[in-house]
Amino acid sequence: MNHNQEALTARAAPILFVLLWSTGFIGTKYVISNADPLTYLAIRMAIVVGLMAIIAGIARPKWPNRIGIAHSAVAGILVHGFYLGGTAIAIAHSIPAGLSALIPGLQPILTSTIANRWLGEKVTPVQWAGLVLGLGGVVLILHNRPTTGEAGLGWLASVVSLISITLGTLYQRRYCNHIDWRAGNFVQYVAVTIFFAIGAFLFEDRVVHWTREFVLALAWLTVALSIGSIGLLYWLIRHAAATSVASLFYLVPAVTALMAYALFDEKLDALAIAGMAMCAAAVFVVNRRV
Repeated sequence: MNHNQEALTARAAPILFVLLWSTGFIGTKYVISNADPLTYLAIRMAIVVGLMAIIAGIARPKWPNRIGIAHSAVAGILVHGFYLGGTAIAIAHSIPAGLSALIPGLQPILTSTIANRWLGEKVTPVQWAGLVLGLGGVVLILHNRPTTGEAGLGWLASVVSLISITLGTLYQRRYCNHIDWRAGNFVQYVAVTIFFAIGAFLFEDRVVHWTREFVLALAWLTVALSIGSIGLLYWLIRHAAATSVASLFYLVPAVTALMAYALFDEKLDALAIAGMAMCAAAVFVVNRRV
């Protein structure tokens, strides 16, 4: 029974992760219309710290030593800080929710290049072919999009998100895998709450409109994303190679675009749809057993 449960979890976790992660871009569009991006993130992370404190208080996990705390803080700034900050700023600078996931969708290429050298993971020729296929899919989805002016600042923020989430997942795998997720996540969220609070006080007016839309979206992003999807991500990092985990991010732009079409009427043309199909094929190729 335990073996069957583990097998079922291994199959379901990637699907659930992609769905949850994709909703993050949708939820961010809702909250950004009611609050400054770094201010909203500081509020979100402060709430998550409270929830993780309750979880840690009940579970009483083993706490990391000073080095482990430092590693957790760095991972938190990378995985949550620059990544979420970049995404929120991109959407705030008029990048549609359906497109805000595209640049971070290039993560598998960057992850494979670094993991091949830093973690000693072997990336097979078939996997490289799948990664290139996924890159081609992202390029198709990105075709004929504006990249200058305010949109240019948004795309730059997305590039920061790409680099940050790539380095953060690799850093988490190398230095934080041995740390209990409840203790490690608590430290990460404390660090990133301070990070966003400083950014909000330095660069924003800290405007928040506490509308029903904002509260509901904030609640979803706090519980489903910061606890649910991050927990799944770290579980996947522990149980799969970095390249295989990263390949799941190829599916996020396509799923996000479909959600954005349904919710915000953000339309896609035939080439973009073909790009989505290529991204899905890329995940299959990278994760197939040889």
